[in-house]
Amino acid sequence: MQRPSWRDSRLLVGVLLVLAATALGAKAVASADDRIPMYAASVALKPGDPLGSDTLRRVDVQLGDGVTGYLSAAQSLPGELFALREVRPGELVPMSAVGSKADLSVQPVMVRVESTSAAALVSGSVVDVWVSRRDPAFAQERYLEAALVLRSVSVSRIPTDQGTFGAAAATASVQLLVATPDVSKLITAQDDQARITLVPVPGSLRVSGS
Repeated sequence: MQRPSWRDSRLLVGVLLVLAATALGAKAVASADDRIPMYAASVALKPGDPLGSDTLRRVDVQLGDGVTGYLSAAQSLPGELFALREVRPGELVPMSAVGSKADLSVQPVMVRVESTSAAALVSGSVVDVWVSRRDPAFAQERYLEAALVLRSVSVSRIPTDQGTFGAAAATASVQLLVATPDVSKLITAQDDQARITLVPVPGSLRVSGS
């Protein structure tokens, strides 16, 4: 048996391994400390939705140079803020999707559509609006080829009591958030008794399993 020496290669390797593990641990802790608090949507946000504790949650993330593009949770929200466009649950809230009430440029419009086009929709769905106008050459109910009237419109609400509108079961009421300049297009279509069909945008929120 010999007394261990500092020149023993095994001892030196052991010391180096301990130092390396300590350095890696310190780096991991430092990286964790680089995380910053940001706001993420806790529910599906639609244009006009108020931003607060009911709709947002804090998450700690590492964004690097991209931090300025999102809503920070380092301080309380400055006054009344509203969503200006759609944000999915769990997504960080972009600054471009946040504004004051004066920044909102949409209005709620209730439309009557075919039940089949409303069956898969939920609040927060994004749809394209197609309109089939009546063919004036025929006295009976006949429609011209459908035309795309509005793109990427948010569904604000789908009334649960559809019977209050006195319409047939073949149709359903859906409230859309429409850009103010486009409101007249839907009003005119309904006044002309045109057929309105809502087509979900690919990737949009839909009824589970549909």
